[in-house]
Amino acid sequence: MRKKEHIYEEYLVSSAKLGDQRAFDLLYKLRAPKLFAHANRLLGNLDQAHDATQDTWVEILKGLPRLTDDRAFASWAYKITTRRCARMIKTQQSQRKLATGLKGEVTPPSPEPGPGAADAHTVRSALSELPPDQRATVALFYLEDLSVAEVAHALDIPTGTVKTRLMHARAKLKETLKGDWDE
Repeated sequence: MRKKEHIYEEYLVSSAKLGDQRAFDLLYKLRAPKLFAHANRLLGNLDQAHDATQDTWVEILKGLPRLTDDRAFASWAYKITTRRCARMIKTQQSQRKLATGLKGEVTPPSPEPGPGAADAHTVRSALSELPPDQRATVALFYLEDLSVAEVAHALDIPTGTVKTRLMHARAKLKETLKGDWDE
């Protein structure tokens, strides 16, 4: 069963394709924070993530009329973001050799202290230790609720690679979190 958010997004995409500016604005408000978070996970830099997200929306605006399946908007938008980030990284690497690669994900401010606050911090910390490709895959699958096929499309990789990344990420997280919670 499809979620209300997915049906609403599909409606907005259909309306935006027909030229409804208000629908496009609502689509932007709905999806922009998630695309920004994805770009930030890949780039590890807020300013670059902002630039990549802006460029992504320009590409979305230009390419939206050619999108054939309105239900595929999310994975299509993530794919555009992924490719934009890859181009930015490639440009940076051609200008200078990056010794350290991608940096960790910037974590959002912690919620008010509560019963699960310590556990949430532990999980965020464990996620930040994953390699960027695994972190992006885990975030799209678990946080953005994309299917394996949608994650593969968004990251422009085979579904088998998504499954492998998830398997390795789960193993690393299990090992990391096991040590934290055994103490």
